[in-house]
Amino acid sequence: MNLTAMIGLGVWGVLMCSMAAMPPSVQAEQGKAFKIHNILPKDAIQAVLEPEFVSVEKAQVADSAAMIGAVFNGEAHVYSAVLLNSHEVVNDTVGGVNIATTW
Repeated sequence: MNLTAMIGLGVWGVLMCSMAAMPPSVQAEQGKAFKIHNILPKDAIQAVLEPEFVSVEKAQVADSAAMIGAVFNGEAHVYSAVLLNSHEVVNDTVGGVNIATTW
């Protein structure tokens, strides 16, 4: 199984990073195009607070399955995109470092 280690910024993290690189006049113009609509009430999608893991040998996923991984201090955790589709956030401790993985 091939796994790529990366920490997800989430859609808003990517949007904010890309807007920060734009000149102020473009940011203002781009900002006019965005309108936020609340579809779900606050906390409607529960974060995974205490993830449980299985070994690679026991994981029942295809080699091509989308994953997000984090590696700190020699410890690696991998999160299934299928799981993240329904939870969006995993709070975890990897190698002694507290992280939030977002999708």
